[in-house]
Amino acid sequence: MSLPDIIGLGGVAAYLAAYGLLQLGILKLEDLRYAFLNALGALLILYSLAFDFNLASFVTQTAWLVLTILGYIRSRSRRARTV
Repeated sequence: MSLPDIIGLGGVAAYLAAYGLLQLGILKLEDLRYAFLNALGALLILYSLAFDFNLASFVTQTAWLVLTILGYIRSRSRRARTV
């Protein structure tokens, strides 16, 4: 197993941790840690794809990262309006 594969698996672990912690009620959708784990997962998988490219995975990870960033910005702007 190569280093990019290990890094990509770290991304998978970040995704699974985010989802698992959300399902267990430990994290909320608005939690910065949830967004961080999702963004980290996408970035690590994108890194691994630089070494073993797959177009479908690249599109999925890029969309996931963009949607995570947009969701985080939306969540922050909602919090700023309620303060």
